Amino acid sequence: MALVELERDRVAEEVKSRAETGESPIQILEECRRGMTIVGERFQKGDYFLAELMLSGEIFKGAMAILEPYLAKVGPSKPLGKVVLATLQGDIHDLGKNIVAIMLKAQGFEVHDLGVDVAPGLVVEKVRETAPDFVGFSVLITTAFDSMKQAAAMLREAGLREQFKLMIGGGVTTTVVKDHVGADFQTTDATEGVAYCLDVMRGG
Repeated sequence: MALVELERDRVAEEVKSRAETGESPIQILEECRRGMTIVGERFQKGDYFLAELMLSGEIFKGAMAILEPYLAKVGPSKPLGKVVLATLQGDIHDLGKNIVAIMLKAQGFEVHDLGVDVAPGLVVEKVRETAPDFVGFSVLITTAFDSMKQAAAMLREAGLREQFKLMIGGGVTTTVVKDHVGADFQTTDATEGVAYCLDVMRGG
């Protein structure tokens, strides 16, 4: 796959041409996501370094930008549910969060993405404003654990915590971190996170 070999132009051309010919944008996105997984495995083994990892992230973002309008047409007109996503204070990684956001939109969710290094207070404001069904915290470095716990505590204090399911995701998360934060769900896989949201909205 061109993404695994870090061929930026080829990835953009392939994604664009396949989307234009009517191929499923969700399928193309899933292939790109698998490519990112392989890049991550090569990084873990020491075959790729940080520069390659960062380049792959930029290539993936470019592919997502091409696919977004096609994905928007796939989803139903009435939102399936609402989701607030954020990478909290102390962390500026957004690739995993962006993948989840795109995949949720493709399934018909209304997504409010607050970005990175987000103050817990901003999460409370957004939840009060949008009344979401889910709040998702993405994290790749452990320094953001305290911000996640603080945000969850502030949501409880504001009387908002019972209104939604709290999800956490990212490579450093575990069930122990889930319990520490007080979340309902934890995953290291974007597809699992989307499946969880779909399951909850279908009454599972």
